[in-house]
Amino acid sequence: MNTPFRLDDHPRRPYPLAPPPASYFEQLPRRVMDRVQPTDPAAPALSWLGRLPLPLRTALASVLLLGGFAASLVLSSTPTSASATLAAVPQEELVQYLLANDSRVTLADLADVSVTAPATAASYLHASPEELERALDAQPTDDSYL
Repeated sequence: MNTPFRLDDHPRRPYPLAPPPASYFEQLPRRVMDRVQPTDPAAPALSWLGRLPLPLRTALASVLLLGGFAASLVLSSTPTSASATLAAVPQEELVQYLLANDSRVTLADLADVSVTAPATAASYLHASPEELERALDAQPTDDSYL
């Protein structure tokens, strides 16, 4: 069981508090900095960086950051594009993949492809006449051309 806490049982500090010693706040920053400063004067390897002016350090940091980004971009990019990689896959493998899939490739799926070789579509497209009719009927018509 906790003992009850009563504020009246604890003595208060005398009011007003004693004033700080003379020039205490003027000496406080120097005392803090003396405690924080390392006592060993051995200079680290990059001590020259601290002696540079602030605008030059900022420019150096931005150049290093942009240079690192550009280097990572150049090193990670491959010279071949996605379309070149897809073009390297043999046509027979693509057809076998599409035929092995449970869902059939419809004409609407092929219409979404912006770059298709006409010979590829004619030789590998196995569409039924009903599917062709449905795809043509689904196309929007503009009355201004009629």
